[in-house]
Amino acid sequence: MKHLTGLSGISPATITGILDKAALHKDLFLHAENEIPRTLQGKRIVLAFFENSTRTRFSFEIAARNLGASTLNFSASSSSVSKGESIVDTIKNLEAMQVDAFVIRHPSSGSAEQISRITDKHVINAGDGTHEHPTQALLDIFTLRDYFGSLQDTRIMILGDILHSRVARSNIFGLTALGANVGVCSPVSLLPADIASLGVRIFTGIDDAIRWADAAIVLRLQLERTTGGYLPSLEDYSLHFGLTDERLEKIRKHMLVLHPGPINREIEISSNVADRIQPPGYSKSVLLEQVTNGVAVRTAVLEMLFTKTET
Repeated sequence: MKHLTGLSGISPATITGILDKAALHKDLFLHAENEIPRTLQGKRIVLAFFENSTRTRFSFEIAARNLGASTLNFSASSSSVSKGESIVDTIKNLEAMQVDAFVIRHPSSGSAEQISRITDKHVINAGDGTHEHPTQALLDIFTLRDYFGSLQDTRIMILGDILHSRVARSNIFGLTALGANVGVCSPVSLLPADIASLGVRIFTGIDDAIRWADAAIVLRLQLERTTGGYLPSLEDYSLHFGLTDERLEKIRKHMLVLHPGPINREIEISSNVADRIQPPGYSKSVLLEQVTNGVAVRTAVLEMLFTKTET
């Protein structure tokens, strides 16, 4: 595996290998007395973010530096892209500076795959349009596996804007590969037309989805959707699809709650549900644990891409 542009078609063995290596790196990362092997010493990794990001960019930067690599931060707004340079020319010019890998965040679907075809350097997709966000899904899956032990036959519900979510797609591919049962819950207007072909269970009512699920991955509602004609209003969405204490208590269902962030409090998720990190209660939030796990997973991905092709 020279690139990681998506989880579609990735084997269960490869996903499991990444998760196992991430578990080792998490242990190293959390204990200051441990020395992390500098397996990427001397490598240069470009963080080419054509969209804004906080968690993803910083966790890749920490992951790269943990392994001894240096990072070059690219911002489209302050680059030649703002003067009309194409993405192909941008990548070729950066490649000529003798860099070793590209971490790509781009608003256009398929951009990471396109870049992987024009460079012999490693390419990691950090989110492209509405296509995929593989490392976010891998950290979600890592968090779920850490909690449940095995994902075989677990019931994972993805709640929110499935239509526009690259996180949802990558999670569906990765979770089903590892034997989980995946359900999606969303207003009909925010469900892809081909969603049934992905082998998921479809819920259009949140109460039924909660009764079914062992865990929920809550997606950020992109607030512009209300003005795009997809939803009547934010209030209507929150009323019918917001994950709240009241809903969980009514059904009396314990549920693990994840969210890729950033969260819109009191819209797709209530503050109580988002912040509850300890039982008792009808949910447990692992939102901050996901952030920690993101560093471990991205460290594992970087190390595996380099070592798999250079040994």
